[in-house]
Amino acid sequence: MWEALRKSTSATQAQPADGFLSSLGFALAIVAKDVRVELRSREALSGSLVFALLTLVIFNFAFDLGGEMKETAGPGVLWVAIVLAGMMGLSYVFAKERAQGGLEGLLLAPMDRSVIFIGKAAGALLLTSALELFLLPLFAVFADASLLSPGLIVIVVLGTLGFVTVGTLFSAMAVTTRSRELMLPLLLLPVAIPLIIAAVEGTRIALQGQSWGELLPALSVLAAFDALFLTLCPPLFEYVIEEMAS
Repeated sequence: MWEALRKSTSATQAQPADGFLSSLGFALAIVAKDVRVELRSREALSGSLVFALLTLVIFNFAFDLGGEMKETAGPGVLWVAIVLAGMMGLSYVFAKERAQGGLEGLLLAPMDRSVIFIGKAAGALLLTSALELFLLPLFAVFADASLLSPGLIVIVVLGTLGFVTVGTLFSAMAVTTRSRELMLPLLLLPVAIPLIIAAVEGTRIALQGQSWGELLPALSVLAAFDALFLTLCPPLFEYVIEEMAS
């Protein structure tokens, strides 16, 4: 069946695309589908929220985030919670299509497969952003910190964009393995280490209220990471999805 599907898909992809608006509509349709599925099941988001809450509460008691350890341990605790809870959500990005046979429908769509990646990554970005909207106010309460810093907002946005982009690609790779929950962090964390370190350092500087000049090194690393993987991941996904279909 997959062999016939591949032939059919290849024939379909050989047709000229309808253009940017058609690709955008296809990507938005994937985002809307993923959001609807998650709102109905609440499987990924609810688990991520509970995990993030437990992580913050445990680290708050361990380090007393509202005291002297706020600036030292606070940024690390925040990003540990975002990364670990975010990975729980990323592990579901392709799992349902793989388990329920929805992958065939995506492959048969008359669109470039990089558009599939963009749609799935955008859906994961929305869900991760919802997680952060829940997590950041809690962190502000525990650490007695202000979230109104423009520098902190930029750091969180750039860090989340890069983390979700590379995480979506590795989620597609991990879903073909038997232990995808174990394989995803093994693949993702080594690659995401530069981004996580820059995000932690940038968050520390932002919480201290320092200038944009002090934030510039961290912002540069985050922007370079995002630009690199936003360029590489869509074409690499075409090779990964071939493995998913085999």
